[in-house]
Amino acid sequence: MDSGRLWKVIARHRNGLILAYAVDPEVFGPLEPAVVFRPRVGDAVEESVVRADLERVVYTTLNEVVCLTRSGDPMWVSAFAPHSDVRHGHRPGCSLSPDGRTVWVYRPDVMAQRGVADQWVVYDTDSGEVLARREVETAGHGSVHHTHPVDGSVYLTIGEGQDGAVVLRGVIGADGAPRFVMYPWPDRCLIDLAPGGRQFMSVDHDQGDVAFHDHPSGDVQFTLPVDAFGYDPDDTYVEWSGGYLTPDTAVVTLGGEREDEEEWFRHHLVDVRTGALLGVSNPYEGEPLGDGSWLTQGADGHPVRRSLPTVGLS
Repeated sequence: MDSGRLWKVIARHRNGLILAYAVDPEVFGPLEPAVVFRPRVGDAVEESVVRADLERVVYTTLNEVVCLTRSGDPMWVSAFAPHSDVRHGHRPGCSLSPDGRTVWVYRPDVMAQRGVADQWVVYDTDSGEVLARREVETAGHGSVHHTHPVDGSVYLTIGEGQDGAVVLRGVIGADGAPRFVMYPWPDRCLIDLAPGGRQFMSVDHDQGDVAFHDHPSGDVQFTLPVDAFGYDPDDTYVEWSGGYLTPDTAVVTLGGEREDEEEWFRHHLVDVRTGALLGVSNPYEGEPLGDGSWLTQGADGHPVRRSLPTVGLS
């Protein structure tokens, strides 16, 4: 890695290994793993995150959070007590702060039958020390973390199945103490943060609309329901995917079923400054990176970085 460039590190799981890819902003096409981490024998990895220097990986299992060095040596292990024998319906998640100093772990303790409330726990990445612990009045199956690119705060969306979704935000204060805020929506899923961090995108849990919010207040800038895209809301929905293709452009995915019950999806571009619709982006399919490019999965299972013709590889 060239330390003079900005790199995004992503992790993928394959054949029991954790593959870390460093995304070079100047390179398009198939990606090769920069580092391969081997979990401890017997560990079934649920989620994983790799530090930007590629020297540490943190991953969750159903009953633990584990931090390993690049050589595979355990830095620390923290068990979720009491041990749960429940095998399905709950998935602990994790996320690193931008500086790699803290790791944020969501514990779905209610579904794991280990507690009456879920937990969001902040660890020191080097020592494994618990810096903060927040009990959350949810019964979640899993979660999605998003880390703010500027102030380092961490957003957490907890999915409760048919009961909806809850969004929280955690931040380390100037005094070093974590603080937590729960947003007043029981039914929105946070999809992505804008590359510059000024706003974020959410989709209604019932998939009736997409909204764009100010950071950090959560105030809604504008909302686009299904019919704003020219579809019938009775047979079309907003997919829980998409995100910021560029700082000023978001991808919103609409979907439905044809008469033969085959699903269809179309990817619409939205100007996030004005709410204007910019048309359908048929070449787009995948995970947007915010710089005009996105990731898809290649035939060999490795990620492929693509972009619009005006940016790079088509």
